[in-house]
Amino acid sequence: MVSYKVKIEREGLMVSVGTIAGENSQTARFCYDEEYIKSCKVPISLSLPLQSAPFSAVQTKNYFEGLLPEGFTRRSVAGYMHVDESDYLTILHGLGRECLGAVSITEEAEETEASYERISEKQVKELAAEGVEKSSEFVIKAHLSLTGASGKVGLYYDMPGNRWYLPRGTAPSTHIVKQSHIRLGAIVTNEQLSMLTAARCGISIPRSFIINTGEGNENEVLFATQRYDRVFSRRPDMISGLPRPDRLHQEDFAQAMGIPSAEKYEKGQKGYMEMMFEILRKHSADPIKDQLKLWDLIIFHYLIGNTDAHIKNFSILHDSNLRTMRLAPAYDIVSTVVYEQCTRDMAFSIGDALSVDDISGEAFRVAARRVGIGEKIAMTHFEEMVRRFKEALRQSAYELTVKGYTKAPEIEGRILQYGGIKKYL
Repeated sequence: MVSYKVKIEREGLMVSVGTIAGENSQTARFCYDEEYIKSCKVPISLSLPLQSAPFSAVQTKNYFEGLLPEGFTRRSVAGYMHVDESDYLTILHGLGRECLGAVSITEEAEETEASYERISEKQVKELAAEGVEKSSEFVIKAHLSLTGASGKVGLYYDMPGNRWYLPRGTAPSTHIVKQSHIRLGAIVTNEQLSMLTAARCGISIPRSFIINTGEGNENEVLFATQRYDRVFSRRPDMISGLPRPDRLHQEDFAQAMGIPSAEKYEKGQKGYMEMMFEILRKHSADPIKDQLKLWDLIIFHYLIGNTDAHIKNFSILHDSNLRTMRLAPAYDIVSTVVYEQCTRDMAFSIGDALSVDDISGEAFRVAARRVGIGEKIAMTHFEEMVRRFKEALRQSAYELTVKGYTKAPEIEGRILQYGGIKKYL
């Protein structure tokens, strides 16, 4: 029999939400506490609306398994824990004190202290050099669960001191740090180039930067993104002499739509794009603005050739008291089409088209009608994004080149050659 408490941070305080209980991971069901239903009145997921009855095992798994890392990282963590990788609840219990958003998973009577452990420059170099097994080791030590398949870890960055710390216990992280050489060639430069270009095109992004532990070679760089779901209050609590950030709750669109992580890429015409817009129309505190932001972001993913922009790479973000939600800033933007081994099919259909080669302005025109955006304003946004893109990419590549990341111009050229933008040059 398994039984875990689910908590959520609200205005800096941890609040009990409910319990996941059952014979095992496959039968466990989540149920809200009656006190939480009465006092908070906000579900932890749009796919888990407030109700007194337990949710099905499938509904429970779709949301909570969506908090876990995927691929080799998950297999490595399961190996360290000596459990089957399909046992999502045991893995989540091991990692679930610090997840994306504000949810945590613990045992009933479990009390854990919070602290930050200084990471030496040597350890940062090792994280850059040693691959996903090193990041998995950090993940396990920090009891940290981050979604996605790449090697990544949540760390605390003390900007004034330029020092990195590993969160222990319930201490929140401030940055997500990804490894380079275990992924695709020059992926760190690619991602920073893509993020800078997105910002210059008017896309809302979190601050990101490259950690160079040596000469900028593949095994010497890491990609750091400041967590938008972590904010500092005016008078923060202190942990290990460092200000503690508050957690903001978020969920990705797969979780919000009740879709398992295994189905994050659309197969067939399932209407993922329409479903995302419907969520914003019904639940965003500013639905018109957020729908246009989402529209711009989808255009940008197409132009830069990011075929990995699946529904787990779009999220909604709550405010600190859980009363309102908005479209979250963009993240995980990479031009995948610059790599020959990557697919040219987008992660979900745009209009009736899926391949970057088949998508056109007309496909976006069809999509605009389906998602409920006025065709005139939708295509004005499309044309403006196309107009701004090339210069934004050029400026971003130049910025990185000046800083010594000499692969940036080559990646710029491949984006112009293989991305959706090639049709409009």
